[in-house]
Amino acid sequence: MMLKKILGTPILLGSQSPRRRNLMAQLGFTNIRTAVAQAEETFPESLPAKEIPEYLARQKAVELLSHKQPGELLITADTMVFLGEEILGKPQSELDAKLMLKKLSGKTHRVITGVCLAKENELKTFSEVTEVTFSALSKEEIDYYVENFKPMDKAGSYGIQEWIGYIGIEKLNGCYYNVMGLPLHRLYEEIKKSTPQ
Repeated sequence: MMLKKILGTPILLGSQSPRRRNLMAQLGFTNIRTAVAQAEETFPESLPAKEIPEYLARQKAVELLSHKQPGELLITADTMVFLGEEILGKPQSELDAKLMLKKLSGKTHRVITGVCLAKENELKTFSEVTEVTFSALSKEEIDYYVENFKPMDKAGSYGIQEWIGYIGIEKLNGCYYNVMGLPLHRLYEEIKKSTPQ
């Protein structure tokens, strides 16, 4: 019965990402609606890199609290790619995407997803880190991926679940789904904790 109660939680997902919605549905949640935060994604320059995704997820949650209906669990998330201390956001053009992938080629980078859960007026945030190692990518492979898969809506210019992930990712340390935008195991555990017995 407890599982039925957890999966029956009405979810307000503060994201326009079809991948995140699909991941929540694959977890078994059926009562999902979405809303999108309009605020600029800005953060204090003094903030340590690993705290930025959590900070942004919280900002989105604060903005969307007024959209939440009684009993709904609001979930917001922000995923960022870090190569050392450099933030690799969403590419501005195909050329930008190719340059980013060239930077990631043959190196290990971190993907950090910050998540905020809001139930009534209580906000809980956490983040998950996954280390991703790319093998050396040829110019031809990078060009093929960018031109055919158009990763313009993806931080770091790639989707792990797409062709580049199949051929280019040599090693993964951490949660695979975190790289897709939601750390599913940790998120499920946190939702479980927030569900009344």
